Amino acid sequence: MRGLALAIVLPGLLSCSGPGTAAVARQPVAHTITIEAVAFSPQELTVKAGDSIVWVNKDPFPHTVTSRASGFDSSIMLPDQSWKLTTSAPGEMSYVCTLHPNLNGKIRVQ
Repeated sequence: MRGLALAIVLPGLLSCSGPGTAAVARQPVAHTITIEAVAFSPQELTVKAGDSIVWVNKDPFPHTVTSRASGFDSSIMLPDQSWKLTTSAPGEMSYVCTLHPNLNGKIRVQ
């Protein structure tokens, strides 16, 4: 009986993670930034490469989400519209609403 118990428990112990075992792939995460009261919320966000970010315009007037370094541009987002960006490489991206230059934010990709 004792040998049978070891035969059942031992394979389970061997399947635990440790040196030499394959890592489980990380699934991308979707993050949301709300544009409301002429503010990005959150204003700064840290994500992992491969994650996506969705900006949702909750203001009653249009906005844009435009990279300061010419990396991306949502074009004009009307009220209740959204725009999605999928990150690909580590780095920092500052962005602005071209219609409201004091409205800005920052994304850090790890």
